[in-house]
Amino acid sequence: MPVSVVRFNLVEPGATPASLSARYRAALEMAAYADEHGITTVQTEEHHGVANNWLPSPFAFAGAVFGATRQIAVTVSAVIGPLHDPLRLAEDIAVLDLLSGGRLVTVAGIGYRPEEYAQFDVDWKRRGRLQDELLETLVKAWSGEEFEYRGRTVRVTPRPFSDPHPLLLVGGSSKAAARRAARLGLPFFPSAHLPDLEAYYKDRLVEYGTEGWTMMPGAETPLLHIAEDPDRAWAEYGAHFLHEARTYASWQSGEIRSAVKSGATTVAELRAEGVYRILTPDECVALGLDNLVLHPLAGGMPVDEGWRSLRLFAERVLPRLAE
Repeated sequence: MPVSVVRFNLVEPGATPASLSARYRAALEMAAYADEHGITTVQTEEHHGVANNWLPSPFAFAGAVFGATRQIAVTVSAVIGPLHDPLRLAEDIAVLDLLSGGRLVTVAGIGYRPEEYAQFDVDWKRRGRLQDELLETLVKAWSGEEFEYRGRTVRVTPRPFSDPHPLLLVGGSSKAAARRAARLGLPFFPSAHLPDLEAYYKDRLVEYGTEGWTMMPGAETPLLHIAEDPDRAWAEYGAHFLHEARTYASWQSGEIRSAVKSGATTVAELRAEGVYRILTPDECVALGLDNLVLHPLAGGMPVDEGWRSLRLFAERVLPRLAE
């Protein structure tokens, strides 16, 4: 049975407060439905100051999802570590871990948008050092013991539910990220299918004498939408996928490697590229992937169409994959 993921970033260009509130509430209802139908994970993420209303507060959203569900995991992929106060983040994650019974997965990255650092008055040039401090602080904080932090003795309570601590992965596409994960003995989450970087991480584990593992996207990790008539769906809704693809493309320099990286400038190019795919239930079953990522509200997708996609996935794809 493949891992099944429902992704939400709650983008809605030109939203009103009322329409965005309806989108957020629909996402929670979708998460509850996904939980009831055995979908593995809700995935969400963090970006700030984006005109299309990209979700800036993934842990608040994760808490709402946990309140609406009983089994499904929530992966925050990724939190932009240097933008957060380490002690407050340790507390927030500990509380969510307790509330959920250990269902929170946090991938900590350093981001790739200098304007987000500027918004929070955080020095872009110090992002590596800040990320080191954050990760080290989180692990110490979750022990429940006193430790030294910025020249003072502190203690973070309560201790989280998970032992030894909530699942924390280091995300990124650079050797610096791989070294950071290996040095701290934390699992590594490459942001794309990067076998050479995975091998580099494993070599650094040996060098540092630590233990760890990787959670790496497959060579083929398309974002999916399920429809009875893909031609019609591309014609009517392809612009929503293109909006997201173009937004990502505007942020990602040539050095950024991501599983969601598109060079398309038109809907036709996007469809041919294969990063985003609209498939029938039969086509989705036939993919044979180990990891299926559904993106029902991509790029401001109408909520009704998002529900159609999710129901087709849950009722006509997943049962056949379990056979």
